[in-house]
Amino acid sequence: MSGSPQQTRRVILASLIGTSLEWYDFFLYTTAATLVFPQLFFPSLDPFNATLASLTTNAVAFVARPLGGIVFGHFGDRAGRKTVLVVTLLVMGISTFLIGVLPGYASLGVAAPVLLALLRFVQGLGLGGEWGGAVIMSLEHGDGRRRGFNASWPQVGVPAGYVLATGLLTILSFAQSDEAFLSWGWRVPFLLSGALVFVGLWVRLRITESPLFAEVAQQGAKARMPLLEVLRTHPRALLSAFTARIGVDVAFYTFTAYIIVYITGQLKLDRSVALNAVLIGSALQLVLIPLFGSLSDRLGRRPVYFAGVVAAAVWVFAFFPLLDSRSFPLIALAAVVAMITHAIMYGPQAAFIAELFSTRLRYSGASMGYQVAGIVGGALAPIIAVQLYQTYQSTLAVSVYVVIALAVTAVGLAIAPETRDLDLTESVPGDKQPGPVGPFA
Repeated sequence: MSGSPQQTRRVILASLIGTSLEWYDFFLYTTAATLVFPQLFFPSLDPFNATLASLTTNAVAFVARPLGGIVFGHFGDRAGRKTVLVVTLLVMGISTFLIGVLPGYASLGVAAPVLLALLRFVQGLGLGGEWGGAVIMSLEHGDGRRRGFNASWPQVGVPAGYVLATGLLTILSFAQSDEAFLSWGWRVPFLLSGALVFVGLWVRLRITESPLFAEVAQQGAKARMPLLEVLRTHPRALLSAFTARIGVDVAFYTFTAYIIVYITGQLKLDRSVALNAVLIGSALQLVLIPLFGSLSDRLGRRPVYFAGVVAAAVWVFAFFPLLDSRSFPLIALAAVVAMITHAIMYGPQAAFIAELFSTRLRYSGASMGYQVAGIVGGALAPIIAVQLYQTYQSTLAVSVYVVIALAVTAVGLAIAPETRDLDLTESVPGDKQPGPVGPFA
């Protein structure tokens, strides 16, 4: 069962717009945490420890994301996908707007960074529930032969949000003096979120519920306690989703967040060098992510995913030497190829993780596996990278760390079944989990 082609396109558009807005909000914070927050909220610390403290508040969102995945996943499997997606968009938009009006340390003292971390936590709750719903709505509405392509569109929200957030901050930082940007300029993109969220709500309120979930509800087969049932019936799927995600996250935040810290802190180059390089790579991902999602419909999820793991593991050893050149064309090359390797993994990832779980437990299972990995991966990656460089005074240590994380992802792929050809309707009545079908078939 799937929605009509027109409804499928509407769902994909709603998922893409809503997810882009939520990632816009999320990346605003990530970027500001490296450019603005150390001076604004941690002025009493030396530059290194101020950056570390700022990155730690950034990591709070990754701790909140699994909780958001659990809470919103429960209601997504109980009340439906559509309702939850509207709520998560509101949670993210309101918290981002409030960050934009939050006074700094000079006005509130220690309460300022505490409130900042609290709002970042709320952002994490919203994003934790967003990803699973957006991906599953796109997956469950569309043609079964195009699930990889359809489910990849919410993934496009990541580079779209990054381009929008970083682009606005870059324009503002370029157009203003450092004093004006630190004083009020950085707040403008956060305040814009309050207006943008209404666009996302208008689009999302016009879509229909997932037809697969509607069938589950009609049969009276909804799970009473989805998370507990996932833990009992899908332990291998959870392990695979968790491990398959870790390396992707570590590589991504090394390529997009730590690059800013390294270029501004170690190479003493202007922040626009790093931001512009990553912007170019992120813009390219807008096309590449659905391309590799579509390729996974033809070749399988795991072969495409694994190719990206190998490519990222090789490229990370060229990444830092290219940055060390201090030449913008070479720095841009480093970022662009890095983002290509990420797109190869990220394109098939959404369908791969969501297809591991039966329909009645899909929201909870996919959200839990995906978001818990974010703590080990994205939350810690910039912090660990900073500490590794501080300890060894070498980017080789950072590269080895990324490769180890990617090796964990390779293991996660190896223990998982190929999910491309599964008939998702067969899992509606019960929780039959697909068995392994060969290394990378």
